[in-house]
Amino acid sequence: MSAVLPRTPALHSEWIKIRSLRGTFWSLISVLVLTVGVQVLAAAALGRAEEGGMGDDPLLAAFYGLNFGQIAAITFGATAFSAEFHNGALRTSLTAVPHRTRFYLSKLSMLGALALVAGQLAGLLTFVAGQSFMGQDALELGDPGTVRAVVGCGLYLTLMTLFAAGLTAVLRSGVAVLGILIPFVVMVSFIVGAAADGVGQFMPDRAGQAMMRSQQYGDLGPWAGLGVLALWALTAVLGGLLAVRRRDA
Repeated sequence: MSAVLPRTPALHSEWIKIRSLRGTFWSLISVLVLTVGVQVLAAAALGRAEEGGMGDDPLLAAFYGLNFGQIAAITFGATAFSAEFHNGALRTSLTAVPHRTRFYLSKLSMLGALALVAGQLAGLLTFVAGQSFMGQDALELGDPGTVRAVVGCGLYLTLMTLFAAGLTAVLRSGVAVLGILIPFVVMVSFIVGAAADGVGQFMPDRAGQAMMRSQQYGDLGPWAGLGVLALWALTAVLGGLLAVRRRDA
C-alpha cells in the first residue's frame, strides 16, 4: 500500500508547480474571490430590495456566489492538470516520480487539499458576508442546515475541482474540459435541471447543491446529492488514473 500512496516530496513538488504557474494559482484564488465577491454584490443589490430576488430557497440563496465560484474550481482543476501536457512536462514529472499511480495521487491530493481549504473559507465567508446585507431576513450559523451548507460548499468546490482534473487527465486537454464542463454546468444542467423529478436532479452540480438547500430537491437529500456528485468525480478520477497509467507520456 505504501508503494502507491503519495509521499511528502511528491506532494511538495505538486505544490511548487501550482504556486509557480500563475494562471493555475490565480484560478485557485478566484475560487474564493468569485464565490464571496459575487455573493456580497448580489446580496447588497437584491438582499433587502427584492424578496426572493436571489431564489425561493433562502439557504441556497445564501450561496448564490457558488454559481461563479464553481467555474473557477473547474478552471483550477483543469489548468493544473493540463500543464502536464505542455512541452513534455509529463515526461519530466514521471522522471522525478516514476511510479505513475503515486504521481497521479500526489497531484490530485494536492489539488483536493487546496480546493478544500479555499472552498471552506469561501463557504464560511460567503455565508457570513452575504447575510450581513439581508437585514431582518438574515440567516444565522445556528439556524437549521446552515453549518451543513457551509461545509457542503467547501466539499462541493473540492469535488468539482477533482472532477475537472480527472476529466483533463482523460482528455489530455484543459481547453476541451473547460469547453465541456462550463457550458454543462452553466446551461445544460440548468435547462435539464428544471425537472427536479427527472434526470436533472442527478446532474453533478444540481445534485451537489442539494447540500445548500433547506428543502429536499427531488428524490435527493443533502448527503445523497453530495454522494451523486462524488460518484461523478470518482468516475472521472478513476478514468484519469487509467489514462495516466496506460498512455505514453
